Amino acid sequence: MDNLKPEDRRKNMQNIRSAGTKLEERISKALWKRGVRFRKNEKSLPGKPDLSIKKYKLVVFLDSCFFHGCPEHFIAPKTNADYWVPKIDRNKRRDQEINALYNEMGWKVMRFWEHEAKRNLDDVVDSIVKAIGEQRQNK
Repeated sequence: MDNLKPEDRRKNMQNIRSAGTKLEERISKALWKRGVRFRKNEKSLPGKPDLSIKKYKLVVFLDSCFFHGCPEHFIAPKTNADYWVPKIDRNKRRDQEINALYNEMGWKVMRFWEHEAKRNLDDVVDSIVKAIGEQRQNK
């Protein structure tokens, strides 16, 4: 049973952002400090990646544990399951399709779970910087 009234649940859901999240900002600032220049939420690219570097054909997605069905943290909601379960399944399929599309285009796709970036911000930033170096060599 949902412990919020419908109008409170609605407000809660409206406040969930798809771009400019705190996590995205933390990673962006850390990359910027290391001299990495990028675009955020580039609309011209498929899937509107959280971060993209066209020069090195690299896109980064920061996937929410709930909305993308993290195998470690996702718990299907008990209320409105007829809506949420198919929605999360669609999101997972779309993520796979986007990955395949970028791979066909010769781009490197990096996906990080929300919990990974929260626990190990430096590790996530290090792996992005390392991938940039690899893409630079492959150019």
